[in-house]
Amino acid sequence: MTTNLSGRRVQAARNDGVILSAARDVFLEDPKAPIAAVAERAGVGISALYRRYKSKEDLLRTLCHDGLRTFIAEAERAAEEEDGWVALVRFLGGVVEADVHSLTVHLAGTFTSTPEMIADAVRAGTLAGDLVARAHGDGTLRPDVVVADVTLVLEACAAIRVPDRDRTVELRRRQLALILDGMRRGDGDALPGPPPDAAELNWRWAQSRQPAQRDTTE
Repeated sequence: MTTNLSGRRVQAARNDGVILSAARDVFLEDPKAPIAAVAERAGVGISALYRRYKSKEDLLRTLCHDGLRTFIAEAERAAEEEDGWVALVRFLGGVVEADVHSLTVHLAGTFTSTPEMIADAVRAGTLAGDLVARAHGDGTLRPDVVVADVTLVLEACAAIRVPDRDRTVELRRRQLALILDGMRRGDGDALPGPPPDAAELNWRWAQSRQPAQRDTTE
């Protein structure tokens, strides 16, 4: 009996992974796509999907929270590096490789964040801030770079997308390498204008949202 239950849990976890992977692909292509499109892409019935996620908003929230957890995990791993600049480079590379921001930017403002998500967002910001501070401390990061700049760097890399996935990864790595060279302390001019403020970074999340509609189409 225990074996059967364990087997069902493994299958359920596998099915959930298939659904989340399909949802990510679907909503990257079209954030307004109906949840039925996710079920079709995943090869499951709409009822099976709704057993796991009660609404499209619930599914979107799960996708973004998973991305936030990945961001935190990459920051925590990078923090183990002794050298501050190496830690920051490892962090940025890890988040770009994980493609966290592609979906986040697409889905911002389409769901209501939970208290747990908000707490994780605060933690993510703290971890990123610590990495930037360490890179400043060892004298490698240019002094006018702030943690808010890092957010836009990640968004800029995520915006690169071509039909070939492998080429997309390659182009993002190339762009990040170019940006990192510009982030190093040097004798160049100061960055133009002030860094982005909180309102500029978070405006997408503050947009008014329409109540999520449940799609009952099979």
